Amino acid sequence: MESTRYTVTLDEFKLFHRIDRTLYLILTRDLARNPVESLYILALWMWLERGGGFSNFISKTLSLPPFLINELADEAVTCLKCLNVQFPFISEATEIPLTHSLVERDISLQFFFEKRFTAFEEIQILVSRVCVPSLSDIMQAHRPVAAPSPSHVQMHAPPPPPPPPAAVDDSLAHSFFSMRIGSDDPGPSRGRGRPNDRTMFVTFSKGYPVTETEVRQFFTMLLGNCIESLHMQEVGRDEQALYAKIVFFRASFIRSILSGASKAKFNINGKHVWMRKFVPKNNE
Repeated sequence: MESTRYTVTLDEFKLFHRIDRTLYLILTRDLARNPVESLYILALWMWLERGGGFSNFISKTLSLPPFLINELADEAVTCLKCLNVQFPFISEATEIPLTHSLVERDISLQFFFEKRFTAFEEIQILVSRVCVPSLSDIMQAHRPVAAPSPSHVQMHAPPPPPPPPAAVDDSLAHSFFSMRIGSDDPGPSRGRGRPNDRTMFVTFSKGYPVTETEVRQFFTMLLGNCIESLHMQEVGRDEQALYAKIVFFRASFIRSILSGASKAKFNINGKHVWMRKFVPKNNE
């Protein structure tokens, strides 16, 4: 017998996560923290409750004064860096005293480092399937041009989390921790530099077509109004584009995306996308 199918509206989903929304507002509005960074901070704290076995972590966090929440968020960023497999873990750097006091159990950076191969993927799922849908209106307040959220989410009983509008691959997610979200107005074109200096080359996986709209919505959600132009490979009606070129308004967007690496890997709606700095040919 088929399970009963019903609809949970986005408003109901947000109401269910009202405590998480309150904490995200404190992080981004009251403490003026980076909105993208705050998504991962909140997802880490959710993961501690769900996957780490540390119950009521978020409600305990909300009971703290803002300056302690800010310090706890700084500890969370350090913990997230430990989940990056390339993070040079230092055994002496094990002190996360506020986190330790809230969980009332032994916990250190070593705990996160040992779980790095599974925890970051689980945290990214929380970001894309829980945080982004439940916080979409708050995020749009930071970026008025952000892509609209779906009007409702289809679920089965028991209800799984709603499908992700976009997800960040674990190899690049840590780069957003250092991102500085500026004004959504890119400013006048004068002084932006040559287009080739602001261009990235994008490749897609064969058999997993990505649309121009998906690419635009993904980067608008993360960076705000950042794309000056996007040129997809010209293909036939039933063929898939395998590459594209994106010209950003400023070269600083490219530095934020690459975060010192030569290329970046993203996951847009379950499809892998690779990006690197565009290197023009001599005649371009």
